[in-house]
Amino acid sequence: MKRYLVPIILAFLILSVSCKQKAPDNGQPTQQFSTQLTEEEKAGGLMTPEIMWKFGRLGNIALSPDGSTVLYTVTERDLMTEASRTNIFSLAISGGEAVRLTDTGGSSPQWLDDGKSIAFVDDDGNLVLMDTKGSVKHLVEGLTNFEAYSISPSGNKIYFTRRVKLDQTANEKYNLPNAKVRIIDDLMYRHWNYWSDYSYSHIFVADFNGKNVTGEKDIMEGQKFESPLSPYFDESEISWSPDGRFIAFTTKRLRGAEDARSTNSDIFLYEISSGKEVNVTEPNRGYDRYPIFSPDGSKIAFQSMERDGYEADLDRLFVYDIKTGTRTWITKGWEFDVESVKWADEQNIFFICAYMGTSQVFKTNIKGKGVDQVTEGKHELGSLELESGKIVASIMSFSMAAEVAAVDISTGEVKQLSEINKSIYESIKMGKSEEKYIKTKDGKDLQMWIVFPPDFDPAKKYPTLLFCNGGPQSTLGPFWSYRWNLQMMAAKGYIVFAPNRRGNAGFGQIWKEQISGDYGGKNIQDYLDATDAMAKEPYVDAERLGAVGASYGGYSVFYLAGIHGGRFKTFISHCGVFNFISEYGSTEELWFNDFDYGGPYWDMPKSYQYSPHLIVDNWDTPILIITGANDFRIPYTQSMEAFTAAQLHSIPSRLLFFEDESHWVLKPQNSVIWQMEFFDWLDTYLK
Repeated sequence: MKRYLVPIILAFLILSVSCKQKAPDNGQPTQQFSTQLTEEEKAGGLMTPEIMWKFGRLGNIALSPDGSTVLYTVTERDLMTEASRTNIFSLAISGGEAVRLTDTGGSSPQWLDDGKSIAFVDDDGNLVLMDTKGSVKHLVEGLTNFEAYSISPSGNKIYFTRRVKLDQTANEKYNLPNAKVRIIDDLMYRHWNYWSDYSYSHIFVADFNGKNVTGEKDIMEGQKFESPLSPYFDESEISWSPDGRFIAFTTKRLRGAEDARSTNSDIFLYEISSGKEVNVTEPNRGYDRYPIFSPDGSKIAFQSMERDGYEADLDRLFVYDIKTGTRTWITKGWEFDVESVKWADEQNIFFICAYMGTSQVFKTNIKGKGVDQVTEGKHELGSLELESGKIVASIMSFSMAAEVAAVDISTGEVKQLSEINKSIYESIKMGKSEEKYIKTKDGKDLQMWIVFPPDFDPAKKYPTLLFCNGGPQSTLGPFWSYRWNLQMMAAKGYIVFAPNRRGNAGFGQIWKEQISGDYGGKNIQDYLDATDAMAKEPYVDAERLGAVGASYGGYSVFYLAGIHGGRFKTFISHCGVFNFISEYGSTEELWFNDFDYGGPYWDMPKSYQYSPHLIVDNWDTPILIITGANDFRIPYTQSMEAFTAAQLHSIPSRLLFFEDESHWVLKPQNSVIWQMEFFDWLDTYLK
């Protein structure tokens, strides 16, 4: 259930451009999408599902070697045709207008030749080089059918990933091409949202002369393992050494049942000339990922979790000394997760950290001088890039989709640079948000976020929604979502409160870890305590409360439905676990259930008492249930079981089943239907 890679999810959910931009003077036409607000939408002045699909959605960020200019991608998408196109923009971090460098598609930009040129991938999947003004482009020959890529700092080598077919299909085995059958002998035959395609993501290394790619070599030849790791295939799990002699890459050399029950990934240091590899993280049994070389190439920083099978273990910062082979835990004593690690120089490292309900930039020193907070503010920072003493990152909040921001290393000041959706913000109202702390039943401080409707009147009483976070061990800060958008809910006249209950990251490892094995315990009580506190506010109508959530939030809704004591008038659960026993037998990442549930159902772990299906006789409240046919993390049958139970208990209920969606709803028209049904249900029972 856990989400590690929000930027990747955002990359799936990317759209239109409406910022201050000027197109390059290259004579190429710009394809138009329906991204401008209509007069009716402007007159309405509030967020709608249709407006949501007119937002430009930030993707990749790349900072120039001298730290002066940032490249970023924005994707526009048309709601009616569902066509999409990603393009590249350039922006000086000192300020000014963004320059559109591509008209006909471009993604995955990379600076070359010390910032004198740019590589990118066009809409046809070709690698293209262009000058920094976007006016001169030429196609790189000899590179086809690739996914991620990176050109070495010296510019004479390139690595890229490509899927390599190594397994035989049933059709091939029996020479019957029209058969629709899978012969399955082991686990991990499907993952998150896709079935095995009998191939594996491999890393290839080749020579590069600025025009052609030659002499490609599969450095994982014959291995039925992948890099980057499935299911996200994050290219940050591979990196070049500064001199181009080495690649460090992440892989998990386990198969079948071992793969399904273990998180033990490793980082390998691969020498290009000899083909020799060294397992940098061999002693560690948990996740090891995201290697990044120090500026002089003598060390590798990486993120590491200690325990095998625990995907929410403390994400620690380690440094590996290539010469001595020693590994040092740099952030020892720091009880918060480290991510998006970047070297400033040979001694100092910056990173992003979820911290007290926000995400901020922190820094540390490899000599063990502790961790210092660099930035503050009610925002979420991510996608950190650092070059020549300059930092850029993505920034989002409850009232702003992801944009590019600069961070002043000396003062910690965060300055927004891009204005991707400026024209939309000028036309619609956003509700205010605020932070609130309450005391829980057992005396803990519980932080939560509250988002109010636009033009909020404290003299009125409003229907109010409890937002149940997913994960379960994930962050909950001032986020912007293209589905679970709290401003959208507020625009429909609802107050939304989002508690950072036990299990959420950013409040120390003890707080995050408490939830494992206690799903129906203290974190659910946190939700009830937060709800009771909100019900006392004069602007909250305690007779019109609802609870909504997805993934672990969907589970929370199912469980609350059986124990809420009449607090809520309706529920909405998306992709939630309903029956621990049947879910264990149909999910794929078994390490998650083994740790958080305590093991398989035949061992009768105590935590199975918290399965919502055991208290379904207590359900008495209308419920909307949502799922997707391609959700293999929490199989859609869980939602079907819950809907059947609700129907047979004569509870007003509806099942929203998406035939071509997975754990998320990513397609534009499906997303609009999701929103329409979501608010139709709430308006029926809370308005």
